Amino acid sequence: MELKREGARVRDRQTSSDVRFVPKADIQAAFGYYCRWARVLKCGASPVKLPRRQFLHLAAGAAALPALSWHARADTYPSRPVRLIVGFPAGNASDIVTRLMAQSLSERLGQQFIVENRPGASGNIGTEVVVRAPPDGYTLLMTVVTGNAINATLYPNLNFNFIRDIAPVASIGGGAYVMVVNPSVPAKTVPEFIADAKANPGKINYASAGIGGPTHIFGELFTMMAGVDLLHVPYRGSFLPDLLGGQVQAVFGPISQLIEHIRSGKLRALAVTTATRQAALPDIPTVAEFLPSYEGSVWYGVGAPKNIPTDIIEKLNKEINAALADASLKARFAELACTPVSMTPVEFGKLIVDETEKWAKVIKFANIKPE
Repeated sequence: MELKREGARVRDRQTSSDVRFVPKADIQAAFGYYCRWARVLKCGASPVKLPRRQFLHLAAGAAALPALSWHARADTYPSRPVRLIVGFPAGNASDIVTRLMAQSLSERLGQQFIVENRPGASGNIGTEVVVRAPPDGYTLLMTVVTGNAINATLYPNLNFNFIRDIAPVASIGGGAYVMVVNPSVPAKTVPEFIADAKANPGKINYASAGIGGPTHIFGELFTMMAGVDLLHVPYRGSFLPDLLGGQVQAVFGPISQLIEHIRSGKLRALAVTTATRQAALPDIPTVAEFLPSYEGSVWYGVGAPKNIPTDIIEKLNKEINAALADASLKARFAELACTPVSMTPVEFGKLIVDETEKWAKVIKFANIKPE
């Protein structure tokens, strides 16, 4: 069907040949006629009689209506505010990243992108809100890919399948973590830490922000690859007071949360968990320099309900990638130790699959169960 501003040219479905051009006025008339017949069928009202030729002409115009309204919706998106759902509390690193991106998209697309926090169940509550939303582009998910990838294996009875039910829209970037110890720990390097742990199995502990989160899983990946036995101490609140006080000895935590304590000497950084060194801690090596292939990053991105129109995904992906190239946004992300990474929707989808497979192996190896 070839669409025009003033009407539509209706084609034969089998031959694709033009049948007739239907003016916009006739389409509108057909729509009104359709509504009247709907009332007849529903309420028993008296139908309006029309000559057969006029009825067929108007019916052809009515057939063009869904396509006209659909394309207008895609072409003008967004025409009203868009919700960006975050599955974590306000002030969390993912929340801050979301608000920076929402501000940029609001400026670029001329509609407000509203951040809505739906915390709980390790991000699963917020994810399900988006899974159940209409696939029209007006409800999006700020996905912490690592968390969603972990949850897919950790919680076997979820009401959704993240890979199947969330359409990948765009990558935003990777958040860096750092392995730190209390200064009372003798080890000053990763090899020294591993040697101490092997000499004292089960006696060196590390804290986390809870079972199944990145601070836990990154530590389990380390124990698996280093072949050491560390005692995991999960916290429901902040682990920082006990880490600073020496009650727990190590943690694999966000650089943005720990960097001031590293700079003040209250904590000692041994290595960053990312594949490459971080500008915020340029002299700190990566864990992978001692344990090849070790990598733990918290990936951020945007997802949408499945069946969202492809052209809306492409538009969002283009605008998000353009925002990531902006120098001012890059500077703000650098403060959070988040490295912007642009991807196509297909590339972002592959990252989600790869992360899900990777962390499933760690969860099964460590026999981790949800709280």
